[in-house]
Amino acid sequence: MNPIQLFDPASSTYTYVLFDEVTREALLIDPVDEQIERDLATLRQYGLKLLWTVETHAHADHITSAGLLAEHTGARTAAPAGCGISTAAVQLGDGDVLEFGSQRIRALHTPGHTAGSMSYVWDAPDGGKHVFTGDTLLINGCGRSDFQSGSAEALYRSLTQVLFALPDETIVWPAHDYQGRTHSSIGAEKRSNARVAGKTLAEFVAIMDELHLPRPRRMDEAVPANLSSGLRHDAGGGALLQSRPAQGYAGDVSPQLAWHWVQTGEAVLVDVRTDAEREWVGFVPGAVPLAWKQWPGMAMNAGFDDGLKSAAAGGKKVVLLCRSGVRSVAAAKRATELGLEAYNILEGFEGDPDEHAQRGRKGGWRFHKLPWRQG
Repeated sequence: MNPIQLFDPASSTYTYVLFDEVTREALLIDPVDEQIERDLATLRQYGLKLLWTVETHAHADHITSAGLLAEHTGARTAAPAGCGISTAAVQLGDGDVLEFGSQRIRALHTPGHTAGSMSYVWDAPDGGKHVFTGDTLLINGCGRSDFQSGSAEALYRSLTQVLFALPDETIVWPAHDYQGRTHSSIGAEKRSNARVAGKTLAEFVAIMDELHLPRPRRMDEAVPANLSSGLRHDAGGGALLQSRPAQGYAGDVSPQLAWHWVQTGEAVLVDVRTDAEREWVGFVPGAVPLAWKQWPGMAMNAGFDDGLKSAAAGGKKVVLLCRSGVRSVAAAKRATELGLEAYNILEGFEGDPDEHAQRGRKGGWRFHKLPWRQG
């Protein structure tokens, strides 16, 4: 029993429909907005009830229809927790399972193309083993790793230690193919994949560094839209992904837009909280730690100006993060005085306190399930 495989010629994207033959409950992986009528017709043709739309990552070459499919069908949206798709109803971690009828898929965290990229394993009722690899593993290739928080080193580990650890007979269903091929197998890719088979980490990194691929044509449109499940201005999703003018600095931005800018290399994220706050409450991986004020006594950080100018070297925008969006306003104004294009991140890391004086429940970086760590 194979999935229903659908194809979008404009982006060479494969969309997959899996379903339980008894209950007719279905799950759909990596939908494309321009193909929503096709996908709805497919569901009708097979008499399916869509329970889940699932993303492998925040795509840069097409816009997802996940949000619109949810509106049309009542399905729930699911996405990898590390991708910043904060509108998804379920944020998936490694090993998480989604069920549809008696069927289930299991999430595998396979970072490298993006930091949050996921693959999904499905054991079909007929005993067949399948994996949906997104852009992590392609047929005789792999996804690029030079933008959107990509990492060639992480991609190598995902390929060789996670995906290639699956049984050789596992069928590989990629998110894209540009030569008309539909599927492969783990065994075939382990033996003959031109980018990774038989390569050391150093050799793989060298290959990836020499690709010099063009920027995806729709990237500036697609990534922001995909961070809100494909819902744009006309569907209520655009406000999260626009900056708001402000007095004394370039503007205020949502956590989602700030993270998009960081992923695409447009901005550097500067965390202006104290060292103690970052240690106790949590921090954003890759952010520049540069306190606005420091203990003891919350004295002004004498090295703030030099640290900020160093962080913004190369002309990038600066997005500033504090606890709830207060200190970061002052820091954004100071950055502007230093000649930088600076933005305050609304809601901060923890958001405003609720009626019980507890933070983290009304907004903020953590609340929106953007990448962070503790300890």
